[in-house]
Amino acid sequence: MEHNMVGWFEIPVTDMDRAKKFYETVFDINITIHELEGLKMGWFPIVPNTSGATGSLVQHESYVPSTDGAVLYFSCIDVALELGRVTDAGGSILQDKKKIGEGHGFMALILDCEGNRIALHSQK
Repeated sequence: MEHNMVGWFEIPVTDMDRAKKFYETVFDINITIHELEGLKMGWFPIVPNTSGATGSLVQHESYVPSTDGAVLYFSCIDVALELGRVTDAGGSILQDKKKIGEGHGFMALILDCEGNRIALHSQK
């Protein structure tokens, strides 16, 4: 295999403006909104020629926020920074920052403002 397995992800939302504000606040980024064939999408920033997948917030009747299923891990410099912005942005902390294991860094679990369970990961 010549590339990482995950190339794109989509996070279901029911209120695009609220979700956009949450993710922009927690991760200190800008999300651009696009309407594509009945889908309202909020694209995460793309950093060309780097590893890792990018993706989108998606608002559509067939996309339903959930705490079940796959968990996306968002890479951070230090999980504590993003974790410190979660509740003010309208989310909640499900699991505080914890060490994963020797050499694997740290993680935390959060619930976004839409009801999706996501994770944060850093080496610090």
